[in-house]
Amino acid sequence: MRVIKEGFLYQLTFMPRFFPVNCYFIEEEDGLTLIDAALPNSAKPILQAAEKIGKQIKRIILTHAHSDHIGALDELKDKLGVPVYISARDSRLLAGDTSLDSTEPKTPIRGGVPKNIKTRPDILIKEGDHIGSLLAISTSGHTPGSMSFLDQRTNTLIAGDAFQTRGGTAVSGVTIPWFPFPAMATWNKETALQSARKIHELKPSLLAVGHGELLRNPGTLIEKAIQKADANFTK
Repeated sequence: MRVIKEGFLYQLTFMPRFFPVNCYFIEEEDGLTLIDAALPNSAKPILQAAEKIGKQIKRIILTHAHSDHIGALDELKDKLGVPVYISARDSRLLAGDTSLDSTEPKTPIRGGVPKNIKTRPDILIKEGDHIGSLLAISTSGHTPGSMSFLDQRTNTLIAGDAFQTRGGTAVSGVTIPWFPFPAMATWNKETALQSARKIHELKPSLLAVGHGELLRNPGTLIEKAIQKADANFTK
């Protein structure tokens, strides 16, 4: 596992050369917020990283409920006993429910849908909620209930799979041949594009995603990715 620190953010990357899967610590006054829970065997290195930092993990927030973002959730919940946060919408996906609301586009939910996850969320979040220094932002598209989180101290945005930076910067749903997996797991491309535009309007100073490197001053790359997605989706 690789760890990169940027201000209050720590990026923890599993398999960085082959199939990068990121989760994040956000440093708060009371300890660490863990964003996402990576892969099934990730609990021990996540706990070791927190020990090395010298702060306790106080809460777990999930950007969305795909299996590569909740893999170590049960083990971490068992060992830490801390509250788990997820959007109300993706709490259904966490429980294995792939049904769609009547108001949602009827494209099927894709990607690694959780199976036999014991953990049930303690707190259901919605846009505008504050969790420590983080502001919750609805960025639906990759899944119906995907969320991003803006650190209001630094304007760092943790965007889950709303974008990828592995193989190039792309909106969720745009296929990058070198790393097509986020696109393959995207629920609704048009909704993902709307969320990408929403993220662009926030003008983040740092973009942190589920798969790929951190992007500093990402505005130009985000804009180009949105233009490419717009052209791709309207063909």
